[in-house]
Amino acid sequence: MKTLTCKQLGGPCDVAHRGATADEIIKAQDRHLKEAVAGGERSHEAALKEMKGRWRHPISGMGWYRDTKRRFAELPEE
Repeated sequence: MKTLTCKQLGGPCDVAHRGATADEIIKAQDRHLKEAVAGGERSHEAALKEMKGRWRHPISGMGWYRDTKRRFAELPEE
């Protein structure tokens, strides 16, 4: 398992997302952003908008995805 925070993934807070793969952590961040905004956390709105943009435009969002996968791979196992 490895951990990346919301902030490390482009969000505004230090909520930790743990997963065995980068994709698990990315999906957890997506859920976190949606839940935070739905709960009234305005500070997460910009990050949610960026995340939705990456899902809608996967080719242009690949840079962020590759960078996140690289950072995940560099992390030590917990």
